[in-house]
Amino acid sequence: MTLHHLIPARATALGLTLAASAVLMLGGCASNAPMPTAQMAVAEAAVQQANSSSTAEGAPGELQVAIAKLASAREAVAAKDYDRATRLAEQAQVDAQVAELHAQSTRSRKAAQESQDAARVLREEISRKTPR
Repeated sequence: MTLHHLIPARATALGLTLAASAVLMLGGCASNAPMPTAQMAVAEAAVQQANSSSTAEGAPGELQVAIAKLASAREAVAAKDYDRATRLAEQAQVDAQVAELHAQSTRSRKAAQESQDAARVLREEISRKTPR
């Protein structure tokens, strides 16, 4: 073999060694945080409740954000990145609650508008029936 053939083989071996070392070092940097079982359960329940109520109609954007963050939290758990999983689960829980509150606010505004419209109609009827 000539020197020309050895250089690519050594470069490849060196590259693989460096890549493996980087993976091992990154794995060593992973936190020792415990698996966020309780936080995941709370987030799952919050998203499920938001999804089962009329939130999907009243705040679909916020609900989708919560669902996406919960999915990312599940992926982080699978990757054993428990700090990230905890953070995402907490965010999913809050986003689900925000979605529910936004939907509730929308329903309340709609009900208030309907009440105002009904009151206006009654006032108009009364004013028509009252002799002048």
